[in-house]
Amino acid sequence: MREPNRNRGSIFVTGTDTGVGKTVLSLLLMRFFLMRGRTPFYLKPIQTGCTNAHDRDSDARFIYEHVPALAGMDPGDSVVYCFRSPKAPWFASGDEAEAIDPRKIAAYAKRKRSAHSHIVLEGAGGLFVPVTEDVLMIDLIALLNARPILAARAGLGTINHTILAVEALKARTLDPLGIVFIDSGLTETPGQMVAENIEAVERFSGVKVAGTIGRIERWSEPGEECYRPLATLFGER
Repeated sequence: MREPNRNRGSIFVTGTDTGVGKTVLSLLLMRFFLMRGRTPFYLKPIQTGCTNAHDRDSDARFIYEHVPALAGMDPGDSVVYCFRSPKAPWFASGDEAEAIDPRKIAAYAKRKRSAHSHIVLEGAGGLFVPVTEDVLMIDLIALLNARPILAARAGLGTINHTILAVEALKARTLDPLGIVFIDSGLTETPGQMVAENIEAVERFSGVKVAGTIGRIERWSEPGEECYRPLATLFGER
């Protein structure tokens, strides 16, 4: 089956907030593409709160540990900048007197994109997290010429946060590929609330919610249901 054009290039996993589930969504995207014979590459341009990419809190390490095709490979290859302080990149980089150069990130992503079917980029925090003194995370999405996928919580409060995020993307002429709800809490969000949240978000944002990813017990073996929102995003049944 010929791959649609919208499936190619760079995908930027962004979120309505910190800790909303971007890394979980990135992991599933990597596994989803690999299961379909693609050659994706995971890239975390800026990691904060870690000593290096091998740290236990490293998102790249998490991805590499739970994607069999990456076994034995170096997660450091997937991180351009890494800073110890768990704060916004602008301030975390300032703590170590190392300036972030968005052009360096763009050049690195371009090199990786030439050798892979997809680049799965994962942002740090939300859209308006400062990368430098004059660049926000949303600006980095545009610089990387990436198509954003928005990760959002499934429960209470997500209507406001998700619609605001979509409005921000559209204001920068960034067209979201779709929205994925992440419901990873210890208590599952009631089905009626999730359905109402989806209805409101789709109605007022004009962007489709591809589905909801629930709590995953085994990261190395996510259930088939976890991939259904991704199949919807990429036009599969």
